[in-house]
Amino acid sequence: MRVLVVEDEPDLARALVQALREEGYAADLAQDGVEGIDKATASDYDAIVLDLMLPRLGGLELLRRLRLSRKTPVLILTARDGVSDRVLGLDAGADDYLVKPFALTELLARLRALIRRSLGHADAVIQLGEIAIDTATRTVTREGVSIPLTAREYALLELLAHYRGKLISRTVIYDRLFGDDDDTLSNVVDVHVSHLRKKLGKDLIVTRRGQGYIIDA
Repeated sequence: MRVLVVEDEPDLARALVQALREEGYAADLAQDGVEGIDKATASDYDAIVLDLMLPRLGGLELLRRLRLSRKTPVLILTARDGVSDRVLGLDAGADDYLVKPFALTELLARLRALIRRSLGHADAVIQLGEIAIDTATRTVTREGVSIPLTAREYALLELLAHYRGKLISRTVIYDRLFGDDDDTLSNVVDVHVSHLRKKLGKDLIVTRRGQGYIIDA
C-alpha cells in the first residue's frame, strides 16, 4: 500500500516516512502544499497523511482541491485541536483527524482502518481459504500456523487480497509497493510472487501472462 505524507516539519516528516516504510508501506513525502497537491493528483495513493499548516498552499485548500478529482482517504495530522478546526477539516473532505502530539501506534491503526474502509472491508482479517491475513497485526497464518513474511511480501499479499477476484497489473503493483525514492529491479514483483508461492502454496496467486496477477475469488 502506498501513502503520501504532506508535512513541512523536517524531523517529523522523516520520522513518519521511515516508520511507514518499516511497516511495509511505500511512503512518499511532500514538504509543502503545492508539492502535496501535485503528488496527490499525479499518483494513486491508498491514503494521505496531511498537515494543515503548510507553506505555499494550506492543508484545507489542498484537501478541497483534491476532492474535486480524488476520493483518496485523508488523515489530517495537525496541532490545531479546537472543535471548530476538526469540523472544518472533516467538512472539507477529511476522513479522520489526529492531533499532535500523537502516538505512532494510533496513527498506524487509523491508517489501516481508513484503507480497509476505502476498499470495502470492515473486518481486519481477510480469509483466503485456509490462509488468514490479519491486517491489524500484519501477520499471516495457515490453519493457525504463523507464516513469516518479509515486509514487501506481506504488502504484496495484502494488496492482492484486498482486490481479490480482480486482475492487478505489474505496473499497478509496482506503483503501490514502491515509493518515489525506491530504486528496484524491474523483475522484483515476480521475485516476491515466487517467494509467496513457496511459502503459501503455488496455486494461491494466479499469473495472467502479459497482464498481471490475481487471487481468484
